[in-house]
Amino acid sequence: MAMIRAHRLGGRALLALGLAAAIAAPAAAQPKLPDTLSWSAYDVGSGGYNQAVAIGNALKQKYGVNLRVLPGKNDVSRTLPLREGKVQFSANGVGGTYLSQEGVYEFGAKNWGPQPVRALMLNTSDQLLTVVAAGDVGIKTVADLKGKRVAWVIGAPSLNQNITAILAHANLTWDDVKKVEFGGFGAAMDGIVNNQVDAAFSSSISGKAYAIAKSPRGLVYPIIAHADKEGWKRMNAIAPFFFPFMGTEGAELSKEKPAEAATYPYPVLMTYADRDVDTVYNMTKAMVEAFGDYKDNAPGNSGWDAKRQNFAWVVPYHDGAIKYWKEAGLWKPEHQAHNDKLIERQKVMAAAWAEVSKGSHADDEAFKNAWAKARADALTKAGFDPVLTSW
Repeated sequence: MAMIRAHRLGGRALLALGLAAAIAAPAAAQPKLPDTLSWSAYDVGSGGYNQAVAIGNALKQKYGVNLRVLPGKNDVSRTLPLREGKVQFSANGVGGTYLSQEGVYEFGAKNWGPQPVRALMLNTSDQLLTVVAAGDVGIKTVADLKGKRVAWVIGAPSLNQNITAILAHANLTWDDVKKVEFGGFGAAMDGIVNNQVDAAFSSSISGKAYAIAKSPRGLVYPIIAHADKEGWKRMNAIAPFFFPFMGTEGAELSKEKPAEAATYPYPVLMTYADRDVDTVYNMTKAMVEAFGDYKDNAPGNSGWDAKRQNFAWVVPYHDGAIKYWKEAGLWKPEHQAHNDKLIERQKVMAAAWAEVSKGSHADDEAFKNAWAKARADALTKAGFDPVLTSW
């Protein structure tokens, strides 16, 4: 349980995880990468997409590497090309990392199941990842979402699960709001501008968030009170990757005008466990060594700083990334122990999935229920917190 909750330290407390104050000098050799790399990322206009483009420009200038960024409307469309080997990496969200690892929501379907995902780096910037709302409907706190129109993005369990958790902070559910369905993140955010919906989940640095702020409706961040411990207990029971945060970067935000809400690392540069160790090592190395060339070129890029990494989050790191972080002097024995436990968790879920998949089930709903029970039972038996037992 403590292992799963370790990442809740939040904000500047990440520096207390045993990270060195500065990076030890890595090997002098230039990273060896293919002439062309491919990443999947969020929709065009999202914070993650903008960051990927800025990183691509830096890689081109510094190493002559072309980075092709494939935008995806939802978690499945970002993770599928990675699983199929059409891209080497993904600047993914919590859905394509944590929820895909857990094999829940859309990733609990028969053609998915728990995925052996691995992280290279986490972006922990000064942005928020929270519900954004139109400024013309009287929303001040998450409790004010009651009765309002809230976006549900089809095929995006992370966005929807995040709103579910935030609603729980105010003791609300989707039954307390008016669900409005959209086909992608961008469409949902445009829906606020077009007065089709009142609130959606976003990063504060998204281009879409800036567009809402400039629209006649304006933009607000509903307060998620940090002092409400019971509210946070309900919220983290659904989404353990969130932590309280005062956002200072993004639309309508600054150090002089912070917002009291929530966040988690985004994007997560990730891949699959079976991907080439050398390629992952060199991608990680290039991200760190080129940081100075892209850190100021897109909102939120400061979060890729090596000194902001959290090696005790909810998904394990790839062996290639670990090789680099060890060379940099930042990977400690306690990080390896945490990583080993996360990989063990993945193995428990994979074994449970294999057993469920052997059986016959009346329909997809019966399969989902059988998997949810088998997953929770296996994790509990192995001493892990299932976190999600139904969806």
